Amino acid sequence: MEIEFTDNRPANDEIANAVAEFNLGDVQVQPVGEKGAVLRFKEVDETTHASILAKLNEVYQVQETNFQYIGPSVGNELKNKTVIAIVLVLLMITLYITFAFRKVSRPVASWKYGLASLVALFHDILIPLGMFAVLGKWYNVEITTSIVAALLTVLGFSVHDTIVIFDRIRENIMRAPSRPVPPRRDGVRASKAGDFAQTVNESLRQTVGRSISTVATTLFVMIAIFFFGGHTLKYFALALIVGIASGAYSSIFIAGPLLVAWQKWSEKRAERKK
Repeated sequence: MEIEFTDNRPANDEIANAVAEFNLGDVQVQPVGEKGAVLRFKEVDETTHASILAKLNEVYQVQETNFQYIGPSVGNELKNKTVIAIVLVLLMITLYITFAFRKVSRPVASWKYGLASLVALFHDILIPLGMFAVLGKWYNVEITTSIVAALLTVLGFSVHDTIVIFDRIRENIMRAPSRPVPPRRDGVRASKAGDFAQTVNESLRQTVGRSISTVATTLFVMIAIFFFGGHTLKYFALALIVGIASGAYSSIFIAGPLLVAWQKWSEKRAERKK
């Protein structure tokens, strides 16, 4: 519903509260021009539509300039395009990481770096999607194009953090031949998986401070937008807050340890074949 106010346009929250009695779900108010506003809410019949307009005229003097109903076909189109966009992004990121780490094929193949980052990225997307599924169930919060943009931003931010850690692992692996690997306490030389685990652990220790600092400074801005940025940016900021926080967790506690677990499993499998 697009309306034009005769007098000065009130705040977005005041407009949303004026129609709260009609149970319209999450009413999104977007200012247009000097005195106009666009209200987005769930499907209503013509009787409710007339009641909403009458209520707005009772509280404010308004004139309706446009009213459109967006059917489920548009919703399905947005859903399908979102799935395609996310799948393409995940695929291209995996291929890029595989190509970037092609010179580090021992002890872990380069394509495993790509798959490990893919698992971490799925984790980063599923958590905010699950949160919005709960919000949609209980609070009628809809996934809009702005939230889709936030999810794609989360993918880019998270993979950047993961690549920084992987790149440090690569650097430490390439330096490893120049320094002897210390034996275990029992005098037996550690396995390749053990050497690799030490390298990953050292790399995480070297980069964890950078990861936490980068995420914290970003979250400060997102939290400020969530509380003070207005209703139209609220859920966009929330998606970024949850996605970036989960991305920092996955980069540190999932991506690297997954490589180590994969290498240990490969060693055990090779020993069984012998």
